[in-house]
Amino acid sequence: MLARMTNRSPRALGIDVGGSGIKGAVVDLDTGEFACDLIVIPTPQPATPDAVAAAIADLARRASWDGPVGVALPSVIKDQVALSAANVDPAWVGTNAHELLARHLGTASISVLNDADAAGLAEVAFGGAAVRDGAVIFLTFGTGIGSAFFVDGVLFPNTELGHMTVGNAEAEHQASSAVKDRLGLSFPQWAGRVDTVLREFERLFNPAAFIVGGGISEDADAWVPLLTVDTPVIPATLRNRAGIVGAAMAAAVHLTP
Repeated sequence: MLARMTNRSPRALGIDVGGSGIKGAVVDLDTGEFACDLIVIPTPQPATPDAVAAAIADLARRASWDGPVGVALPSVIKDQVALSAANVDPAWVGTNAHELLARHLGTASISVLNDADAAGLAEVAFGGAAVRDGAVIFLTFGTGIGSAFFVDGVLFPNTELGHMTVGNAEAEHQASSAVKDRLGLSFPQWAGRVDTVLREFERLFNPAAFIVGGGISEDADAWVPLLTVDTPVIPATLRNRAGIVGAAMAAAVHLTP
């Protein structure tokens, strides 16, 4: 179940596993700010469980960290077991991520959760008020499209809207930032694709707002104003730091979705 933040630990190491890079930093849990330099390691290819876990252990060593560790994975996570594998090797499906990482890190003080859920939880704790007011869909645009549902700041975990079919293809196959890069789309061209996806999400779920994060949210001024969906679209306050911060929060409270 999801736990509330406590003052049990003022800092934790947060790690966000993506399709192209594994990012991590020690996080000050009172402020949500990084307490060390950001560390980035290329995601191993193929991104098998043991290869990714070894890279995570390397990142922890680089951070000189031996305290609680939170890991955000691009997977549905239930009872610390990965039930899906988006943009990582299919061997993750059925893997007990906690046991795997404990073996590589040499500690049991580990929490694992879905990457978009981690980012959304960080936004609830340290971002703008909109994510805590009513029914909100938090979306991350990167290698894929991650999603997290909140009602008055309370998470419904493991939603996977990026894999929902919109028209004839999955949403993330049409409108992830990776698609923008791969096809060389301009921001107006890509924003049209995002609009199509958001309109379908809007039709089905009627949220009070969409909060958008991920790496491309750093350029939110270049594309968010181009969107024409009726529901307000608000750039995430934490931008691309959110997954790391949310993973660290999970470690501090031993969150186990």
